[in-house]
Amino acid sequence: MNAPDHAALPREDRPADRSADRPAIVARGLGKQFGALKAVDGVDLRVPRANVYGFLGPNGSGKSTTIRMLCGLLTPTAGEIEVLGFRIPEEAEALRRRIGYMTQKFSLYEDLTVRENLEFLAEVQGLKRPQRKVRIDALIEAYDFADRQKQLAGTMSGGQKQRLALAGAIVHAPELLFLDEPTSAVDPESRRDFWEKLFDLADAGTTILVSTHYMDEAERCHRIAILDTGRLVADGTPAELTRALAGRTLGVRAPEPRRAQSALHRAPGVLSVAQIGNELRVLTAAGGDAAQLQAWLRQAGIDGEVMDIEPNLEDVFVSATSHRTDPARAA
Repeated sequence: MNAPDHAALPREDRPADRSADRPAIVARGLGKQFGALKAVDGVDLRVPRANVYGFLGPNGSGKSTTIRMLCGLLTPTAGEIEVLGFRIPEEAEALRRRIGYMTQKFSLYEDLTVRENLEFLAEVQGLKRPQRKVRIDALIEAYDFADRQKQLAGTMSGGQKQRLALAGAIVHAPELLFLDEPTSAVDPESRRDFWEKLFDLADAGTTILVSTHYMDEAERCHRIAILDTGRLVADGTPAELTRALAGRTLGVRAPEPRRAQSALHRAPGVLSVAQIGNELRVLTAAGGDAAQLQAWLRQAGIDGEVMDIEPNLEDVFVSATSHRTDPARAA
């Protein structure tokens, strides 16, 4: 079922220069340092409105730190941020009621019922009593809680808690929604359902920035930024990023795939070798090709067939993060 229409809630008048045709988020040279550690280092972002924009990166890559700065929860060490036309952190308070924020911990009150959680969050967000009832009724219907309104949040499954947390994050119909690894604690079916709801929200005009470490989720985003050791190492649509790897992703069929894999790990220009069933998936640096891999296998005394295959987002991720120096990381 579709998410409720955000137009059902009135918004305060905006200054004229905060135009809806500008990006939802613009960051320039964004940095955050904790002592000697650079958690975020010179990140530039432009997030279009009404898009699902993915943050992809390993644990400790700076995703959560960046999101907290964009929300106004952390003060940057360097750089400039504009979110929905507001300067952050200077205008963070004015921005607060125009954004929603959901973390992987599902910020719910487990000793309150489904409806009581939504009522409390709506009151915190300043919705008037008549608005609260209309909005909560719509969310309960849209998020399939009609028969669970009186159920304590603490007794629900992980997927149900996730849906309730999302409903709570959008109870005030925010223009921009920040989601920090929101699907890390739920099953695959709940994850799929959750993403359908995200696209309902985007279709209704909400801009969504979501961090994830799941490749299948990142592939669903309109646009992706890959962070590694606090730096932005790739930014584009999934199609743009995979297209840039054309010719560098190769498949290998060999009678002894483990032996072939060991040999290819030592080959010049090979960034990664992964076994998929009885075949190998090989990612090379720029300039690598099938003929070079074939020659290397023959030199190692291995009879194998090498062919070009279509790159995927995991290949993009490996390529973008292949020069990691592995310093201490921040969340």
